Amino acid sequence: MATAYDNLPMDDEEFDESQVDFTDLEDQYQVRLDEGLDAFVVIDGLPQVPEDSKAKLVKFVLRKLNSVGKVKEDGVHMPVGDDGKTEGYAFVEYNAPSEAVAAVKQLHLTPLDKKHTMQVNKLTDIDRYGKEGRVDEEYHEPHIEPFQEKEHLRSWLGDSEGRDQMVMFRGEKVGVFWNNKEDAPEPVVDRENWTESFVQWSPLGTYLTSMHAQGVQLWGGKAWSRQKRFAHPGVNLVDFSPHEKYLTTWSHRPLQVDENHPVPSLSIEDDGKNYIIWDIATGKPLRSFTTLDMPTSTDAEGNPVKKKMQWPTFKWSSDDKYVARMTPGQSISVYELPRMNLLDKSSIKIEGVVDFEWAPATPKRDGIKTYEQLFCYWTPELGSNPAKVGLMTVPTKEVVRTRNLFNVSDAKLHWQSEAAYVCVKVDRHSKSKKSLATNLEIFRVREKGVPVEVVDSLKDTVINFAWEPKGNRFVLITAGEIPAGAAVPPKTAVHFFAPEKLKGGAPGNFRHVQTVDKKNSNGIYWSPKGRFVVVATLQSSQSTDLDFWDLSFDQPKDEAQKGDKELNANLKLMASGDHYGITDVEWDPSGRYVATVASAFRHHMENGYHMYDFKGTLLREEHIDHFKQLIWRPRPATLLSKEEQAEIRKNLRNYSKVFDEQDQAKKNTANKAVIEERQRLLGEWLEFRKSMRQMLEEEDAVIELNNGKILRDEDGEVEEIEEIVEEIIEESEEVIQ
Repeated sequence: MATAYDNLPMDDEEFDESQVDFTDLEDQYQVRLDEGLDAFVVIDGLPQVPEDSKAKLVKFVLRKLNSVGKVKEDGVHMPVGDDGKTEGYAFVEYNAPSEAVAAVKQLHLTPLDKKHTMQVNKLTDIDRYGKEGRVDEEYHEPHIEPFQEKEHLRSWLGDSEGRDQMVMFRGEKVGVFWNNKEDAPEPVVDRENWTESFVQWSPLGTYLTSMHAQGVQLWGGKAWSRQKRFAHPGVNLVDFSPHEKYLTTWSHRPLQVDENHPVPSLSIEDDGKNYIIWDIATGKPLRSFTTLDMPTSTDAEGNPVKKKMQWPTFKWSSDDKYVARMTPGQSISVYELPRMNLLDKSSIKIEGVVDFEWAPATPKRDGIKTYEQLFCYWTPELGSNPAKVGLMTVPTKEVVRTRNLFNVSDAKLHWQSEAAYVCVKVDRHSKSKKSLATNLEIFRVREKGVPVEVVDSLKDTVINFAWEPKGNRFVLITAGEIPAGAAVPPKTAVHFFAPEKLKGGAPGNFRHVQTVDKKNSNGIYWSPKGRFVVVATLQSSQSTDLDFWDLSFDQPKDEAQKGDKELNANLKLMASGDHYGITDVEWDPSGRYVATVASAFRHHMENGYHMYDFKGTLLREEHIDHFKQLIWRPRPATLLSKEEQAEIRKNLRNYSKVFDEQDQAKKNTANKAVIEERQRLLGEWLEFRKSMRQMLEEEDAVIELNNGKILRDEDGEVEEIEEIVEEIIEESEEVIQ
């Protein structure tokens, strides 16, 4: 057998290197800059410590690095300089590239102590942006753009007449208008093709949102210029945080981000994501997420039924400090803003969780002086365990109150606007599961121990519930069971509830005020100021009723009933109306006007809107083809104190006289302007007529005047000719036999 050396060339033979195949070695040892480096990050901003303290520093840094992934064993390389101290940076290798991405997202700019802040970047990014020629080595002073004063985004609040604005979307046109009571709306701006699907106001009315194939745009200021742009191709829905600091966008199609054709503001890490949470001030994305698969259930016949996606999926705390998302049946993940890091680095495990809602205001629980936010959640019956409703505080994650429930088919969570109460509407089934009834479990959040009051006097299922804004009364609608094969839905009943009067003004237990039977109502719309409520029938071909109720009607003392004196309510039906095809009811921020809309988004019959005052008086109605939206512009919270507001309410009659005088003066001014315009036009006509007569007289022409003519002969003498015209006014025939 020949040795391997037998094929080597002899010294005197010429060696042809091109004849040797090195492809296997080249492929094995080829240097690939990106492959294998995606799991590396570079940590900068570290303290410079002596070499004997290096191990202690590495151990300290590892505690933070391992919170988002798993660093490989001996995966931290921290160089030491000639002076025997660390250089202040380190190279770190994770087990997977996704962990390196998470480290950059969550650990960048993490403070280590008062003097040091950790900076985390991907090694491939440093290589990509730090190549020769990418960074100019010569210093150039940065160019600072000259200061330009921005538009006042809340200038509309300074209207001298205190009017509110509304946006109307009809056909392909979107316009913003001033509301003028009985008169037609006054246009502020009106544009074609301003949006591709719908428009939406931000919660405080600062921005108008338009939707486009490439993303979302925010508009505002007197010139209605574009303020911000958020690139999210295929965006379907948007949601603002309560204080307009952040924005969530969602698309049913996952993002496709190509490094060679990047989307503005987005990176390759956003590829495949459906949700993006943005910082509105900077216009930059904070974090992106994928859509979770919704669990499926089965219907009565055993067929799988996929649950609908909840919107908003990401729900905000009342102060914009937290946003949370639920993994159905498993957990609730709470993120801290603006870093979007997971609170305490872990989700809150709640087995079977179905739904949760943040308190809409900062809670003020009895005896609690530290900062907290609250959310309420509920879980169904699991095996032998009962259904459960819980109240949890954030950031401590402490469960402060729970309530066990039995025979639960469904539950809905309803917070009162000031977080004083949360009502859990519980649909219970009988033991045979053939009938349903509803109980109301009302958590009195601000009272000691958070007591729970139960309202179990309802015999039918509650299909709608609504708290009074900034109040403690509520309205609900019940409906009986639908008979099998029934073509007409069952009648509904409207129930009004209010608390008892206690000494000192504190609200007592909730009591039934009145029930209105044999209705078709399905919608409850409170005035944003409380007291007044519209109960309506929407999207029904059977009925289109509108009932305007006052729950604090000023009734004469001699007419007041005994029960009215015991409850914080005095109910009065002020008016009833009708709007065929009604799909939406919209109150203006002041609570003075309410608009009912027949939207082309739902049907194409008699689209348009009706405008009412709070008493139910119809002010005007407009039928507009392809009318889609009418949305009032929200107002930020008032700057007046509670004492100042109470003083205004106390002297409201005096203020109303001034407003009436202003309205009358405005009408008189309008009438005067019309009269002056008519007088001006008449004067112009008389002047024109006089000039024409003079011109014709100079030309010796025939001038027709009334029923006669004036002729001039050759001597200039005037001859007057009269013409008698006979005109038959009426003619009749009579047959005489």
